[in-house]
Amino acid sequence: MSEAPIRVIAADPARIDPVALEQLRGTATLDGIERVVGLPDLHAGRGIAVGAAFWSPDRLFPHLVGSDIGCGMALWETDLPVRKFRPDKAERSLHGLDTPWEGAGEDSEGGAALGTIGGGNHFAEFQRIERIVDDARFNALGFRADRLWLMVHSGSRGLGQAVLDHWRARGCEGGLAATGADGIAYLADHDRAAGWAVLNREIIARRFCAKLGLAGECRLDILHNSVTPHRGGWLHRKGAAPADRGLVVIPGSRGDFSYLVEPLADHADDALHSLAHGAGRRWSRSDAHAKLSRRFKASDLERTALGGRVICEDRRLIFEEAPEAYKDIHDVVGALVGAGLVRVIALLRPLLSYKTRRT
Repeated sequence: MSEAPIRVIAADPARIDPVALEQLRGTATLDGIERVVGLPDLHAGRGIAVGAAFWSPDRLFPHLVGSDIGCGMALWETDLPVRKFRPDKAERSLHGLDTPWEGAGEDSEGGAALGTIGGGNHFAEFQRIERIVDDARFNALGFRADRLWLMVHSGSRGLGQAVLDHWRARGCEGGLAATGADGIAYLADHDRAAGWAVLNREIIARRFCAKLGLAGECRLDILHNSVTPHRGGWLHRKGAAPADRGLVVIPGSRGDFSYLVEPLADHADDALHSLAHGAGRRWSRSDAHAKLSRRFKASDLERTALGGRVICEDRRLIFEEAPEAYKDIHDVVGALVGAGLVRVIALLRPLLSYKTRRT
C-alpha cells in the first residue's frame, strides 16, 4: 500500500500525539491523496486527525472535511471603546442566545439552529487588543486598538452533519471523482453548508452585539473545515485555517491570548497553504473532565488566569473546554513563525467567553 508524503510542522514533532500521527498515516494511504500536512495544533479526532490538510489531484473525500462543514472563525470590531465595557453588565445581559433566532422562519434551512453557537469547542468571546506587534500593518488595515472586539467560532450545525451522513450512506470513504456527477453534487452540498455557516456566524455576532447595544463590522471570516480547488486539484482542510484568504485569527483557549496573523507567501506551499486553526487539544474531553473535576468546582472555572469571565452553565462542558485541556497557543504560533508561514500583527486578550447559558 503506497503512502503519500507527510509533513508535520511543529516546534517539537516528538511531542505530537502518536494517535494523531497514526491517523495522518491512515489518511496518507487513501487512493488519490498525494500530500498530507499536519500543523502545530495537530491532535487526534474521530478517525481523522484535526489540524491537518490533504491534497488530491482529482478526488473529493467528504469524511476528510467532516460533519461541521464551514466551521470557522469570525472576528468583529465593535463601535464600543473598550474602556466602556462593563463585564458585570454584559454577563447579566447575555441571556437567550441559545434559543432560536427570531429571524429563522419555519422554511429556513437549518431551522431553529440558525443563529446559535452549538456545543463542543464553539464559542463567542469579547476581547480587547492586548498588544500590537506590527504597528504599521495594524494601522494600515484601519483597525482600532481601543475598541471592543468579538470573536465567533461556530459552523454549520446539523446541516453539515446531514450532508456527511448522506454521502457516507452512499459509500464515499473511497472518495468521489471531482468531475463526476457525485463529486459535483457533493460540492454543491458542501458549498451550501459552508455558506450557511458563514451566515450563522454573522447572525450570532449581530445577536451578541444587539444584546449589549453595540454596532459591529466583520473584519474577517475564515473556514476551518472545507474542500477547495488548489493547484489543479482539491485541498481538504480538517481543522486548518487557510493561508490564501487574507488575515487569520488563531484563538488560544478561553484562558489565553488569541493571535491576529498575516500569512506569508514564500513557504506557504510547504504547509499546503494552511495554518493552525487554534491551540489544539492536549487532553481528550473525557480526560479533561476526569482530571479537572477532581481538582476544581465548576464555579472555579468561571474566571481565568487572565482575569476573563466564562459563561458556561453546562457543568460537563466547562471542564471539557477548560484552558488546561489545550496546548500552549504561544508554542503553536511560534512554530508557524519559525516555519516562515506567518507574521504576527497583534494579540487579543479574552474578556468574556460565552459557551452556553440556560434561559
